[in-house]
Amino acid sequence: MEKNRPLICRTLRAAELTRRAESRRLPTQGKSWSDILGRDMGVIVSMLRGVNLGPHNRVKMEQLRALYVSLKLREPQTYVQSGNVIFKTDEQDLSKLTKRIESAIEGKFGFQSDVVLRSAAELRGVVARNPFAKRRRIEPSKLLVTFLARDPSEEARVAVRAIQCAPDELWIGGREAYIYFPNGVGRPKLPWHTIPKILKVPGTGRNWNSVTKMLEIAQKMEAAAK
Repeated sequence: MEKNRPLICRTLRAAELTRRAESRRLPTQGKSWSDILGRDMGVIVSMLRGVNLGPHNRVKMEQLRALYVSLKLREPQTYVQSGNVIFKTDEQDLSKLTKRIESAIEGKFGFQSDVVLRSAAELRGVVARNPFAKRRRIEPSKLLVTFLARDPSEEARVAVRAIQCAPDELWIGGREAYIYFPNGVGRPKLPWHTIPKILKVPGTGRNWNSVTKMLEIAQKMEAAAK
């Protein structure tokens, strides 16, 4: 963080994307950016909450890939052990697909896990909107994105923006919250897992290294399909 910069909980807004949508006279309320901008949903990134973080909710990634295949989700690839699966599908209703995956996980493995989906296009948008992208000396392992299952109300986002979290920094817009932990995720002023609770929307967090790696995998799958 730059010297002499005030240690406050800084909040920013996704104004540029909103202006783009409004300039095209497209409705934004309750819409994901892939819906607004008309992006393809052929490659999907799914993120499971609370998998393999302790003695409970254990699942092997080969078993998880096999489950996705059984759901007719094509070419599933997993990244690390925390329940990230990138796959191809023709399904356009991601809400319906989320419920199918969650039900299958509970039926197969015996535990409930919230599943958050993003299309490759949406994940590109997450990376493009990184409010810390131009900041020097940002450590990717200390930058975390909380992916929300659905768009919370603006009233709920305002409540999150009001949180006093210095020296941590918080940005929230749409269905993502970006949090930078200068002292490390293990010593947060702002416990990131409280964000979905405040918003009353399920969510799961991934550090920036994981976000960019998942996007890399998704884009390779997109390229291979062309």
